[in-house]
Amino acid sequence: MDIDLGHRSRRPRVDTLVRLRWLAVSGQAVAVLTTYFILGFALPLGLCCLVIAASIWVNVGLRIRFSHSDRLEDRPASYLMSYDLLQLTALLYLTGGLENPFAMLFMAPIMISAVSLSARYTAALTALVIICATSLLACHYPVPWYPGPVMHLPFLYTVGVWGGIVLGASFTAAYAWRVAEEARRLADALAATELVLVREQHLTQLDGLAAAAAHELGTPLATIKLVVKDLQKQFPAEGAIGEDFTLLMQEVERCRKILGTLASLGSEPGEIIGNLTLGHLLEEVVQPQRDFGIRIAIQKEGGGKEPVCRRNPGMLYGIANLVENAIDFAQTEVRLIARWTDAIVAVVIEDDGPGFAPDVMMRLGEPYVTRKANRRAKSEDGSSLGLGLFIAKTLLERAGASVSMTNAVPPLRGARVTILWQRSTFERRRTPAPVLDEIDLAAPAAHDQIAEKVDGNG
Repeated sequence: MDIDLGHRSRRPRVDTLVRLRWLAVSGQAVAVLTTYFILGFALPLGLCCLVIAASIWVNVGLRIRFSHSDRLEDRPASYLMSYDLLQLTALLYLTGGLENPFAMLFMAPIMISAVSLSARYTAALTALVIICATSLLACHYPVPWYPGPVMHLPFLYTVGVWGGIVLGASFTAAYAWRVAEEARRLADALAATELVLVREQHLTQLDGLAAAAAHELGTPLATIKLVVKDLQKQFPAEGAIGEDFTLLMQEVERCRKILGTLASLGSEPGEIIGNLTLGHLLEEVVQPQRDFGIRIAIQKEGGGKEPVCRRNPGMLYGIANLVENAIDFAQTEVRLIARWTDAIVAVVIEDDGPGFAPDVMMRLGEPYVTRKANRRAKSEDGSSLGLGLFIAKTLLERAGASVSMTNAVPPLRGARVTILWQRSTFERRRTPAPVLDEIDLAAPAAHDQIAEKVDGNG
């Protein structure tokens, strides 16, 4: 199943394109009318107004066809920007071609395309700009000027303007697209991180949901038990009906035990599940990773009481992702070293693989940095895109840790990742489990209260 990481929200809105075209139409109209009526320069006013009116009708049609919130795919958006380039080319053709100083407006559609469309469509629009500029170099109306002699600029100057437009369009497209692409990739990586975190939070919330369900089902189950007891008194214990009532009572008792187990998840045992020592946290992380032919060793180095933290999905997933990465590159062993003092808590993940490549060392932790040709450990969708370290680093930093990645000091080999917390930050996530108002189905007071309701309804 394809997951939308916000790609649709980055498509250009029809309303944005319409507003920009209104701005262009207003500027073109003001420039043409000012040139003709105020400066008194000769130009084909009727044809210019016809070209400008075409853009007005395009905007009116877009307003009728689309709502303000509609967004366009790359192809239709590129068609609209192609029209803008052709319309500008027609207007420049009537007003002096590349000798017109407004020829620089060729850059506007290229810039919009570079930040909102794919590289393929941006390259196509850049090629269209080059074609349009070349056609204006060969043929155009004279540049508007005072009545009398026609002004002709040197051809070499016009060629220079053409070269400036071509190089400017190409550079602008490449530079703006590169910057926008980095922003898009970072947004995709952050969206993927949010999806992972939400999924892990859903998993950890199951115990609370189970306790809440047990709490809500307690009262109707107690009512059913009382009704069954009342019916047992009215019918003989022997025979098929008596056996059915006995079976029904047994199933009710079974449900009571199940609900008691579920309700305990939100009570005392919840604190055991919800709070983890540092060693238990690491054991939980590495347990699913022990089946990939790589030995995983956990060492504890610390004095005093072992630190305890509250179960945190982001922390668990982040450390697990780093362990998976170490397994992918390790030769025989991955080591997890847990260190703590009264001030700090640290987890060091080491492997005996080749270590981090020099060309990616400075970019570690950024999205889309990867050298993995194959993977031993299980991976999430998108891991091959180099999101693993980025997601892990982001989640751990949200949990209050700092993450550093280096290679082992020779003669040792392999990569080393150090995760460091202030001990107060690590342990402040240890919170008591919430206490739920549970119903004890065996309590006589509860039975009497429910029995009164049943008798009153009867």
